[in-house]
Amino acid sequence: MEKFSRKKRILCFGDSNTWGFDASTGERFSESVRWTSLLQEAYGEKVQVIEEGLSGRTSVFQDPLFEGVCALDYIHPCILSHSPLDVVVIMLGTNDTKERFRATSYNIAQGIVRLAQKTAKALEVQENNCVVIIVSPPPIHENYRHTEIFEAMGEACDRKSNELGERLATLIAQHPFEFVDASHIPMNTIDYMHLDEEGHKLFAQLIFNKLESLLKK
Repeated sequence: MEKFSRKKRILCFGDSNTWGFDASTGERFSESVRWTSLLQEAYGEKVQVIEEGLSGRTSVFQDPLFEGVCALDYIHPCILSHSPLDVVVIMLGTNDTKERFRATSYNIAQGIVRLAQKTAKALEVQENNCVVIIVSPPPIHENYRHTEIFEAMGEACDRKSNELGERLATLIAQHPFEFVDASHIPMNTIDYMHLDEEGHKLFAQLIFNKLESLLKK
């Protein structure tokens, strides 16, 4: 970490898995558990990790049931509010799989890339170059169908979620964004669509490794 010549600012922009939703309690994991907090702990005072998680957040879809969850509407003022930034980590897509949005996995990937493009546009006001990392989230397990969350999510969420990583990798190859595939990290065994404590640890390490590889370039 001594390689930093000044304090770096990392914006972690996502949904309930960035906010830290604990499916076992319905509340928020403590700072000792959340992946954003673990990332902050790994870097110490030389880096500022900014949490921007919101439960239910979508990439580009307007949700008729919940206001203010469309990231495309919020990302520009969010970037300006937290500037200057050195890294923006975007992890969305889980909520986009909801049946009511009627989006294919390809549509979801398109929306996330569009959001990243708008992010990059907002970052142009900065003098320093900011890295935008798109993360394909851990996939929803098929067992979500046997939980209470199924009624709210609807059909085919697991299939679209499992296809998302490949779709994103293909689209991102055409753009100057970094990519992280978190498909190997399991969700919990309660609702099968949120990280548990171990998942937060694994995810924090994954993002830390990615950041370290970028900083060494």
